[in-house]
Amino acid sequence: MRFFGLIGYPLGHSFSKKFFTEKFDKEGINARYDLYELREIDEFAGLKNMTDLCGLNVTIPYKQQIIPFLDELDPVATEIGAVNVIKFIRQNNELKLKGFNSDAVGFMQSIQPYLRPHHRKALILGTGGASKAIDYSLRMMGVETKFVSRSPVNGQFSYHDLNEDILTEYHVIINASPVGTFPHVDSCPDIPYRFLTSGHLLFDSVYNPAETLFLQKGKAQGTSVLNGEGMLTGQAEAAWKIWNE
Repeated sequence: MRFFGLIGYPLGHSFSKKFFTEKFDKEGINARYDLYELREIDEFAGLKNMTDLCGLNVTIPYKQQIIPFLDELDPVATEIGAVNVIKFIRQNNELKLKGFNSDAVGFMQSIQPYLRPHHRKALILGTGGASKAIDYSLRMMGVETKFVSRSPVNGQFSYHDLNEDILTEYHVIINASPVGTFPHVDSCPDIPYRFLTSGHLLFDSVYNPAETLFLQKGKAQGTSVLNGEGMLTGQAEAAWKIWNE
């Protein structure tokens, strides 16, 4: 039996465990997927001793912190600066850990069918590991991006900067933060929703609940909305391909 899993903290509501457990059962794959809650990234060192561990997914808050623990990065993960997939490569009694980023593929596959010709500029809410993959993906699709942060640096917007002029210019808004995730369903990013229109597209990387308050407020303005389930499914399938190449 091969073992896979997810590292992060906390991991109480994991899409990945359910997805891969169902996949293994349905396809008759002799493998198991477990959750490894790490309170500190230094606890990762203990997982390297598990001889049957073949691959890991990485989630909040370790997509960037994990990089120093890896031996090699895929070129896309290097450019993004964040890792959500680790492949355990064992050869000649030696272990090499290689980092990849499948968030970019998952996001691109999910949002591309919804992009319209006027969707030329995007605001990315949040500056964590997921936001970096989303930024990379949008730029690969020819969409100009701008980060929005509570502590803006290097020309980023703050949430207080957002006004009617900015939302008239940026027609795609991505929530790449965990704000609004269950059980905190009454929370949403602090943007001026009243300036949204039917020409806007809101994407929430959050998948639980399926319709966050962020998306509900967009729909109330006639905005097109999309949640993060397609991105998660796409990145999970891409991770499985990486582990089996």
